[in-house]
Amino acid sequence: MQANRILITGAAGQIGVALRQGLRGSYALLRLSDIAPLGDAAAGEELVQCDLADIAALERSMAGIDCVVHLGGVSVEDSWEKVLPANIAGCYNVFEAARRQGVGRVIFASSNHAIGFHRRERFIDDTVVPRPDTRYGVSKVFGEAVGRLYADKHGLSVACLRIGTFRNPDRPDNARQLLTWISHRDMVQLVRRCIDHPNYHFAVVYGVSNNLRSRWDNSNVRFLGYRPVDDSEVYAAEILARGEKENEIAAQFHGGFYCPIEFSGNTDDID
Repeated sequence: MQANRILITGAAGQIGVALRQGLRGSYALLRLSDIAPLGDAAAGEELVQCDLADIAALERSMAGIDCVVHLGGVSVEDSWEKVLPANIAGCYNVFEAARRQGVGRVIFASSNHAIGFHRRERFIDDTVVPRPDTRYGVSKVFGEAVGRLYADKHGLSVACLRIGTFRNPDRPDNARQLLTWISHRDMVQLVRRCIDHPNYHFAVVYGVSNNLRSRWDNSNVRFLGYRPVDDSEVYAAEILARGEKENEIAAQFHGGFYCPIEFSGNTDDID
């Protein structure tokens, strides 16, 4: 498929702002949606205020759209009362609105927290079973499952991006982020590759830069052409010189500091 008209939900967030800047001028239309202010529209942009809870508004925002980049929702761990409407019901609404409007492709902002309780010493790829580390992580597993359903049942082309650590300012901030960091330009490249690739059914991709210490394997989706150029190692000496200690539970798992949140289990039971 050829995508010329792109909708970005959650466009006022950090990743949305980076994509807005990085993709501007590359497509016939960037339609930007959020419940937060989006400023003034630049050339080739349209701005839409839209709540993920309003499926009719979502449908209107997708009229004539070729590809949706879905970033909207709660972006950190929170109470179930906040995660449920935005990241569960809202995510379903996005896929259903896309189906109703004949959108060809949805790119879903998943998260490394969908696989957070895999042990960190293991290199993992897109075939590992979900192991969410939080309610937020559960919502991302849900989104990936909905994406799989809509790809298989309704023929949408779907990419799920298990995003690592996207920072503003654009640099890693601690030892774990030396593994998980994705730079702004690599994030833009990843989304661009997922928009532009002519033909895929369903893909799960780790959103991570070319970090020497990365534990995530994207070899199964090399066909997308994503070739990250940045490496967190340039910051390693400075970060490691601080001598900061990672939480004992966090250090054992891919999800890092999300894993100890509300933790009351036994790490010895987690294989």
